[in-house]
Amino acid sequence: MVKTKDIHLILKKINLFSSLDDQSLKLIEKNMKKVNLEPDEYICTEGEPGDRMFVIASGKVRVLKKGKGKSLIEITMLRDGSIAGIMSLFEKKPRSATLQAYNKVQVWELDYKTFQNILNKNPTISQEFLAVLSRYLRRETKAIADLISYDEDERLKVAMFDTKPYIQKIFDEQNDNRYSFRYFKPRLNLDTTSLATGFKVVCVFVNDSINADVVEELNRLGIEMIALRCAGYNNVDIEACKKYAISVAYVPAYSPHAVAEHTVALMMACNRRIHKANNRIREGNFSLDGLVGFDMYGKTAGIIGTGKIGKCAIDILLGFGCKILAYDKFPDSTISRKKGVEYVKLDKLLRNSDIISLHVPLNPETHYMINKESIKKMKRGVMLINTSRGGLVDTKALIEGLVNGHIGSAGLDVYEEEIEYFFEDFSNTVITDEILARLTTFNNVMITSHMGFLTNEALTNIAKTTIENISEYEKGKRGSQLTNTIIKN
Repeated sequence: MVKTKDIHLILKKINLFSSLDDQSLKLIEKNMKKVNLEPDEYICTEGEPGDRMFVIASGKVRVLKKGKGKSLIEITMLRDGSIAGIMSLFEKKPRSATLQAYNKVQVWELDYKTFQNILNKNPTISQEFLAVLSRYLRRETKAIADLISYDEDERLKVAMFDTKPYIQKIFDEQNDNRYSFRYFKPRLNLDTTSLATGFKVVCVFVNDSINADVVEELNRLGIEMIALRCAGYNNVDIEACKKYAISVAYVPAYSPHAVAEHTVALMMACNRRIHKANNRIREGNFSLDGLVGFDMYGKTAGIIGTGKIGKCAIDILLGFGCKILAYDKFPDSTISRKKGVEYVKLDKLLRNSDIISLHVPLNPETHYMINKESIKKMKRGVMLINTSRGGLVDTKALIEGLVNGHIGSAGLDVYEEEIEYFFEDFSNTVITDEILARLTTFNNVMITSHMGFLTNEALTNIAKTTIENISEYEKGKRGSQLTNTIIKN
């Protein structure tokens, strides 16, 4: 649960409030109201006037959008510390989605009228907000100046967000001067959409936020295509893209071997305590106490999800002499014919596997598929590996399982709140995410920063496919016409 003192830290992470001094922040916090909701109760509904900001204090909140026939489709789940409706403090625009309590929920609210009263009665806070807006305008002015000189380039212009040096290098190599890529370090979110001014295509990664508000703003800026340089697209509001006729293409497969091999590397590191042994040697400790592992040969590995990555993981583990229990909603006959592989129901896999590895996409059906109840069904001492999506695992339940010894070890390349930390350097700051900080204290847990894809071959394939997707757009293909579209008719 988010405690009252944590609201201060949450607000500090929001660009709008980050420059306020502690006294001003406390005044904002003082005027926020606690509201308790029962399961299935609505916080707000799509289309109604937005007049308040919400901070989720505890519980889970479903984010729903109207689909065909006006049925509600769940597009994501908000958890402790999540924020919604921040722009409602400035203008009462219609809500872009419905928020519904999934279980018992407590939220803090700040409404438009109260916020405007705070600004009117506190000139200091108003001045601080003006300073924030002034910095924003300076950034906009610089961006426009850059675009004036940039506009002389007649090639198709692509704004690439959340870029790192290794990404820029590989895209420049594969681009062969066909397109004019502009590399931006910030992630794409509502605060950074203005950087896409003057472009027709934006290229994004797994932790960019392409929600309904961002899509609406991209449409206003004239963006016609979103090119994902990844396989996952749970961070994209597909219905909003359909509404504004923005084409979206992704990279369905870049190197299943890269992720599968990283999966098995995590298994071996957890099993043989490689990280712990390495740390000991660096300290001059050559003791072997506490480093005993087990033979992989003869062990039962449960593979949840038998798509391209799951298949590769199965092949590698069969090479170790493991017995494979596989689960997938759509079993693959080519896998079931392999010696040593058996498709089973999920419950049987959970109860009989020594190692469990996740290889499914994140969607409402798979969200928190590893939870308190599913962990209870597992063998005591089981190893859990997740190189797919953080939201597949209820991290609080995982920690409980590690503490009581039901889970013997865990290898994680993903984390449900990774967007705040992964891919960035926080070595000189304090990790304020208490759950992530707690995870790092376990010596039987290996965490890597979503690097399963990080091989030369995978990066090259990502760049090639992304550029091919953009090429199709340049040739006139749109929406479902694109080979790797996520927009279906």
